[in-house]
Formats: sequence, structure tokens, C-alpha cells
Amino acid sequence: MNAMGGEYGDQWRQSLTGALDWWRDAGVDTLVEDEPRDWLARPVARAEAVTEAVAVASAPEVVLPDTLAAFVEWRLGPDAPEAGWLTPRIGPSGPADAEIMVLTDMPEADDDGALMTGAPGRLLTRMLAAIGIARESVHLAAFGWARPLTGRIPAEAEAQLAALALHHIGLVAPKKLLILGQSANRVLTTTNGSAIGNDNHDINHFAGNTVAVASYHPRFLIERPAAKAEAWKHLLLLDRGTSQ
Repeated sequence: MNAMGGEYGDQWRQSLTGALDWWRDAGVDTLVEDEPRDWLARPVARAEAVTEAVAVASAPEVVLPDTLAAFVEWRLGPDAPEAGWLTPRIGPSGPADAEIMVLTDMPEADDDGALMTGAPGRLLTRMLAAIGIARESVHLAAFGWARPLTGRIPAEAEAQLAALALHHIGLVAPKKLLILGQSANRVLTTTNGSAIGNDNHDINHFAGNTVAVASYHPRFLIERPAAKAEAWKHLLLLDRGTSQ
């Protein structure tokens, strides 16, 4: 009996020690407070959090470069939102004054130094050629200039990236814009990133107005070829400017 009782006592002490260690690792350092607590009361914001919120609200607005070359340099520098994403950033390609601009959502996983260099890029080249557009003639840029480790643009970064993309569009001032991917749709303030439809949109920017068409990303079309028929309608809309 004593042996069994001793064994039970050891197990109980081990369980208790393990539970206390777990709560200690979780940050609990006080088991009993001297003052009673109202557990239903609304929490009071920490002084540090209030200070941080005030600092953010009073921070001066960033003045973006007014030339494409300076803007690209800034977007590849330490102050751009993707600087902390720990993945390579890839800048735009193509003429700075192109009449047609293509905005993809982010670099592909296999892109090496330039946007859309793999299978999605080859499909994009064929898509543009189908409506008589040489890829070399378009200005190709990304909504997010780096690919997040998760493969998805963080929701909290979309608003800032949309503002930067709109500024980029204004610097190029293309007549037409082809938008590829759901995240890149955020530049369309009328849809706010909603589902793709057979319609064109007017994007107003500081340099004027650009007609934009949103379509499926080539990587999506590779995975779901049945959507190519719908994507063809989007290309015709970009080419002719009317619904098909």
C-alpha cells in the first residue's frame, strides 16, 4: 500500500509541476492578486499602445517620387512595404511610356530577376499575341514587388500597395491596363477587389485616365483551362473596348 501510495504521490507531484511550468511559460507569474479584478470590465489600453497609435496617426505622409526611375529605386529600397518580406523584389520591365500596362499580383515562385519568366509568363506572351500585342511593348509590373513566403499578399498590406500601384500607373500613364489576379484588383476602387467580370473600368490618376480590364491570372488558367474562354472575352474587351 505504501509503495502504491508513494507512486501515486509522485505522479500527482509531477502532474502539478508540469501544470505550473506550463502556466509559467505562458507568462503567468502571479497566482493570486491582492486587489479584486472586474473580469467583465473593458480592458484599458496600455500606455505603449496609445503612444504608438498617436505616433502612427501623426506621422507625416510619404511623398512618393514623381519620376518612374526614382519610384522604382524607392520601391526597391528599405522604405518600401515589401522590404521586410525576406524575399527578393522584382521591378517592372518594358517601356516607361507604354500604351498598355500589365499589372500582375506578385512575382512567381520561379521568377529569376524579371517578372513572369516561367510557364505563366509564356502563357501571358501568347495571350497578348492573340490580340496583336507584343509583350516587349507593354509595361509589366507587380502589385506586390516581392512574393510573400505564404504565396498570398497580406490583407493588411493591400491598401498601401494599391495606392503605390495607382501612383505607378500614373507615372506610366498607359491608355489601357490589364490586371491579373485578385489582389491586383484592389486598384479598381469601383470593385474593391471583387470578382472579375466582363466589364472595363476607368482608373483616374494624377496623369489622367486609364481604361482597365481585370482578368484571370495565367497561373490560374494553367490550373483551370476551362476558364480560358472567359479570359479570351477579357482580352477582346481590352483590345476593342466593348463587351463581347
